[in-house]
Amino acid sequence: MKTIALELVPPEIDGGEQRAVEEGQKVARVAEETGLSGAIKHVMIPGMIAEEDDRPVELKPRMDVLDFWQRLRPELPGMRGLCTQVTAFDDKPQLTDRLNALRTAGMDGITFVGVPRTMADGDGPGMAPTDALAEFTDLVPNRGVILIPTREGEHGRFNFKCNQGATYAMTQLLFSDSIVDFLRDFAKQTDHRPDVLLSFGFVPGIEKKIGLIDWLIQDPGNEAVKQEQKFVAQLAEASFEEKKRELVDLYKRVIDQVADLGFEISIHLEAPYGVSKPAFETFAEMLDYYSPVSF
Repeated sequence: MKTIALELVPPEIDGGEQRAVEEGQKVARVAEETGLSGAIKHVMIPGMIAEEDDRPVELKPRMDVLDFWQRLRPELPGMRGLCTQVTAFDDKPQLTDRLNALRTAGMDGITFVGVPRTMADGDGPGMAPTDALAEFTDLVPNRGVILIPTREGEHGRFNFKCNQGATYAMTQLLFSDSIVDFLRDFAKQTDHRPDVLLSFGFVPGIEKKIGLIDWLIQDPGNEAVKQEQKFVAQLAEASFEEKKRELVDLYKRVIDQVADLGFEISIHLEAPYGVSKPAFETFAEMLDYYSPVSF
């Protein structure tokens, strides 16, 4: 993989086609303003599915990944696509057709994800992500999984996914350097060396009011996540210069410690409240320190 990917969430269906074009134009403009033109090699588009009722931002019906990508791509020439695909709701023939369409549309990597937190693993009429990893090795060369380093039992879970054929992992948003110990221990216990997309996100002041990032990383009863949530809350209260410094320092700590563990490292950037110049200025300073690609 070896890339820099920017996550862009599909807009709501109503008026979405025009908003998709505007989103692409905004990314191009802000990247130019912050010195990131040419840096972003992939757009990562998550497939949006219904979540819990307590989600801080209501999840109204949104554009399909393919529809969004087709409107977005002309505004971002040279960029390729990554996406997530929920596998639990499609049987094998349906999922095969879907994956073929995604690959044809320019999706270089597809991350197989499971059911939302409202459902139990194994629910749904379709395939489990781990089954899809093994089933579609020929159709999808770059097969991804989600990696949450703070989650209990993640070592065994991740090892099983690698055994099933995962070629890369995309981490949950990182607000601590817990990924370092996770990868260090994983490297000692197994020969698997999948590519890793390290995910870093910007925390704007509006997080104080809405709490979307706090909700995204929640894991009730998990002390490590509780500390990450405290860090997010502190960032939301901080001035722009303070939060940029803290986020860049975190980025440096992680990069410095994972560099020699044998994993190919890529960077995944997120602005959960939308693309903004402050977010891109922060990302630019991160990439000034380390970039997996030249630009």
